[in-house]
Amino acid sequence: MHKRVLIQAAAALLALQFLAVPVFAAGGDSSGGGGTDQTVTKCKKGEVWDKKKKKCVAPQEGMLDDDSIYDAGHALALAGRYDEAIAVLSLAANKQDPRILNYLGYSHRHSGRITVGLGYYEEALRIDPNYTLVREYLGEAHLQIGDLAGAQQQLSEIEKRTGKGSREYGMLAEQIDHFMRS
Repeated sequence: MHKRVLIQAAAALLALQFLAVPVFAAGGDSSGGGGTDQTVTKCKKGEVWDKKKKKCVAPQEGMLDDDSIYDAGHALALAGRYDEAIAVLSLAANKQDPRILNYLGYSHRHSGRITVGLGYYEEALRIDPNYTLVREYLGEAHLQIGDLAGAQQQLSEIEKRTGKGSREYGMLAEQIDHFMRS
């Protein structure tokens, strides 16, 4: 057991050395879509942003809170660095955080592991059925496997929760339209 913990800690520290991308810390938006007053911090290779110290620091075991892990994993996922995002997001203490589950799903899906991504999305929705960003991404995953009905079901669920004017509704509706035209 002790060896496993040491191996996980070593893997986590190895993964964190790649956090040389800008980390976007979005304020207050639980949907993962970003806030209006974002701050961008660039850390050197092998460093991560420490919210408490408000500076880049060398990572140490147990120093990152789940919000910092989410921010870094989210930024890595959106930068297309999916395997690094997965490694970072997997460090979260709260394995049931829908934001973490959403971007684990996103990263796995974009890495070609669609079925794994679907599982993370479903788990996130089990915890928070109103998390419409997960529903948007889940709908996109359904389109990737050719399941138009599944995507349309997610679009309907988004409409029930936020109406047709939401970003998530518009994005998924556009993807469905593109899928139907191709």
